[in-house]
Amino acid sequence: MSNTFSSVSLGRSVAILTAVCLAALALPLSFSAGALATPAIGRELAGGPVEMNWITNAFMLTFGSLLMAAGTLADRFGRKRLFAIGVSGFTLVSLLLGLAPSILVVDLLRAVQGVAAAAALAGGTAALAQEFDGRARTRAFSLLGTTFGLGLALGPVLAGFTIERFGWRAIFATGAVAGVLSLLFGVPQMRESRDPDARRIDWAGIATFTGALSCFTFGVIQSSESGWSNPFVVGSLLGAALLTAAFWVIETRVARPMLDLSLFRYPRFVGVQVLPIATCYCYIVLLVVLPLRFVGADGYNEIDAGWLMLALSAPMLVVPFVAATLTRWMSAGVISGIGLLIAAAGLYWLTIVLHDGASNAAIAPLLTIGVGAGMPWGLMDGLSVSVVPKERAGMATGIFSTTRVAGECIALATVSAILAAITQARLLAALGSHARSAEVSEAAARLAAGDLDRASALLPDVARATLLHIYTDAFSLLLEGLTVITLLCAIAIFVVLARARADDDALADREKRLVVLTNADLP
Repeated sequence: MSNTFSSVSLGRSVAILTAVCLAALALPLSFSAGALATPAIGRELAGGPVEMNWITNAFMLTFGSLLMAAGTLADRFGRKRLFAIGVSGFTLVSLLLGLAPSILVVDLLRAVQGVAAAAALAGGTAALAQEFDGRARTRAFSLLGTTFGLGLALGPVLAGFTIERFGWRAIFATGAVAGVLSLLFGVPQMRESRDPDARRIDWAGIATFTGALSCFTFGVIQSSESGWSNPFVVGSLLGAALLTAAFWVIETRVARPMLDLSLFRYPRFVGVQVLPIATCYCYIVLLVVLPLRFVGADGYNEIDAGWLMLALSAPMLVVPFVAATLTRWMSAGVISGIGLLIAAAGLYWLTIVLHDGASNAAIAPLLTIGVGAGMPWGLMDGLSVSVVPKERAGMATGIFSTTRVAGECIALATVSAILAAITQARLLAALGSHARSAEVSEAAARLAAGDLDRASALLPDVARATLLHIYTDAFSLLLEGLTVITLLCAIAIFVVLARARADDDALADREKRLVVLTNADLP
């Protein structure tokens, strides 16, 4: 009898893990495939640089800003319920994206898709945390992180093939298929769970956090077209700063905050949050800016660009498993730090290789970056849940996932804006007194979006080869900056996490007790 019960329980746990991983597979597929499809969408729907940026950023903005709120809703109203609603909404919107008549509708639907993705991820990860305990929970979350890597790896090739054969509208169907499978085979096996001590919804915290992230993203993206001195841009960035300050004050004063700032007193908790930020700048941003360059500037078609991008993303299929195995002999912090050093070396190598244009010579440095980024990728999800009590799973996964996705949103916006600013400065220097700022600004934004043809049309007196040289020079400078950021993150990881033992259970338990004692003082 006990064996039968055990096998049923195991089967249910596997089904739940499979359902959450299927949903998790759909999210990065939508992200990476959408990034590769951006040039095709812009060509068909006549989108400008700002509208094209929002194809990715609208999704990331709503996804990142609502994850913590979704974690609270999952704990309070049911993890299974929120997961099912999120996956259903994501699947429906994925199908509607294939029917979008304009780029504005695409951007709006991508924003709605991000809301559904936040609900699916928050509900699914909170359900996993309740289903598994101890080292099994760490392994389950590591598998979840690896699934994200799988989606990112398959996205470019799948998108390139689909765009060439069926058009960009068909790429969003892949996410819908994964969502349907999750709903049919996983959700019925899930059991509903809630946190009986779940806090009230922190509406003020949600509003100020979402507003701050939105204002910052709006301001940075618009700066590529309007300039940093534009009143709208300045007002948006000032609003982001004020809302961030308001969010911090609110979260320190409410009894049950959306973001428990007391967790940031512990160095290891902070160190874990550095990992997704690092992978944003050494890996995620490349999934967006490299396809734009390969297709728009280097002349690759979508299939060839997808195959070249596979060199970057394919290591995610293997490396996270290898890194998990290495934790038997080395701490997760050391492995993650080494991985970031490898990624930084790959970025510097890529800077040299791409300076004279993309070619197959880029495969080796792209593989190096993918290997380096893959080492912390499968470890950081497990680390994120090892430093908080099980009963606060919604908060723990919400904070980590928000750091990851909001960091991606900020990284994508800032990297695009910085590339446009560098390109504009180089154009102004080349044109001198003959430059007209409005045309140069728009041409720079077009170049940063990989639209060399439109930039050349805006500046007919500038040779196409000159524009390409200016763009590749700016791109090289951007890669050098990403190299420095990755190196700094590696140093931070070595300082904060390297001394942790491979078996973190005892240390994690002590930290959990500290967190519980700290929160016991809250009313």
